[in-house]
Amino acid sequence: MTSGLQTRTARRVLPGRHYPLGATPQKGGVNFALYSQHAEQVYLLLFDDPHGDPTDVIRLERCTRRVWHAFVEGVGPGQLYGFKVAGPYEPKRGMRFNPHKLLVDPYARAISGGFRNEDNLLLGYDPSSAGKDLAPDTRDNSRLVPKSIVTDDAFDWQGDAPPDIPLEKMFLYEVHVKGFTAHPSSGVEHAGTYLGFIGKIPYLQKLGVNAVELLPVHQYVIDDFLVDRGLTNYWGYNTIGFFAPHAGYASGSEPGCQVREFKTLVRELHKAGIEVILDVVYNHTAEGNELGPTLCFKGIDNPTYYVLTGGPYDPQRYYMNPTGCGNALNLDNPHTIRFVMDSLRYWVEQMHVDGFRFDLASVLGRERTGSFDRAASFFDAISQDPVLGRVKLIAEPWDLGTYQVGNFPIDWSEWNGRFRDTMRKFAKGDGGMCCDLGYRLTGSADLYGDDGRSAFNSVNFVTCHDGFTLRDLVSYNGKHNEANREDNRDGTDDNSSWNCG
Repeated sequence: MTSGLQTRTARRVLPGRHYPLGATPQKGGVNFALYSQHAEQVYLLLFDDPHGDPTDVIRLERCTRRVWHAFVEGVGPGQLYGFKVAGPYEPKRGMRFNPHKLLVDPYARAISGGFRNEDNLLLGYDPSSAGKDLAPDTRDNSRLVPKSIVTDDAFDWQGDAPPDIPLEKMFLYEVHVKGFTAHPSSGVEHAGTYLGFIGKIPYLQKLGVNAVELLPVHQYVIDDFLVDRGLTNYWGYNTIGFFAPHAGYASGSEPGCQVREFKTLVRELHKAGIEVILDVVYNHTAEGNELGPTLCFKGIDNPTYYVLTGGPYDPQRYYMNPTGCGNALNLDNPHTIRFVMDSLRYWVEQMHVDGFRFDLASVLGRERTGSFDRAASFFDAISQDPVLGRVKLIAEPWDLGTYQVGNFPIDWSEWNGRFRDTMRKFAKGDGGMCCDLGYRLTGSADLYGDDGRSAFNSVNFVTCHDGFTLRDLVSYNGKHNEANREDNRDGTDDNSSWNCG
């Protein structure tokens, strides 16, 4: 597929370098670098207005080690940009290039806003065609797609240092950045934002909390099927920007302010002796399956980023789906592992977070065979990394098809689902639970006592954001999610609830 794009710019464009990936401000301009193994042409588009036409369309002429790059003079932090990538549109072979669709930078440090699939313009294919995803959509969507934003790392950290709290002394508080202060009763300024969260730090201290586990703060997408029902993806487990703080939690409006506001939140929490753990979703992206939108990875290098599957006539048309969310990141690919590692290091080094809770972490340990392996490439990469080796790593040790509590590598802690289940069963009077209760109350030695870990690697909990709240757990015998308009079938009341009344 030819691009049909006409280059136009009055700026001086130099070859630049193939590293670092993303948009990097330097003296006199910005270096842009985008990885794509299978692309035939790559274009950089610059914008002054997030909803307007591009001011510049620049073809990236140089490609080094599969990285397309250029240095553009006269631009700097705050610049809006995106990419268009040309190549074959052959979904049966896994190729979904469409130069009519603007794409966000996988390494974007900030994104200008949320995605809205108006008139299906975010789809890379023509849904009215007989072959579903086999025919490309040739309508341009540059005005509709949120823009990547050039940012720099400048920030007054005021001598910030990590609290470095030992595992045995951690009191984790799972919390949603917006939901924590969104209600007027919070009484904070800038309610529902990173800055609004700061106003409730004294409350956390009063509770004795010394670590917050923030539900996803990466830029995420609200699925079309939710929008159609008048709903939203409130928790945010649908990431598209793995370097970008979610724009919807910022109080300001200037491009990239969400980065500064998130850093401010981390700094103030650290001043209060509270660590920051991010709930992160590296198992899948917001682009869904073959019928999902083309926002970033799918249009930049689909076979690199995703685990693909199919039959003899369409071997790479479809997406492996161990997540239940439509796709899975291809962590067998060296570049994709590099991408995830770069993202994690960025949040530690530049955003000063203290660790991560990995959503559906069993997926990250699945090799191409589909089976879980605690020696998988991703776990090996983490264990050898000098930055990530010193932060807290917490697994949600299950996914759609496998339950791996107690099976993660030595460096990892785990959400202990066995603790949750045992405590619930015992409290509601199930028989034969005393022995198991003893294991759970003394640190689950049966799970963590023979692999170099200890009781402190068990993150004990009774409720979390999935299923019942604690209040509901002790108030109802069954779940009541009717307001979600899914016939009360969503969520879980795993192992039954119990009633104190």
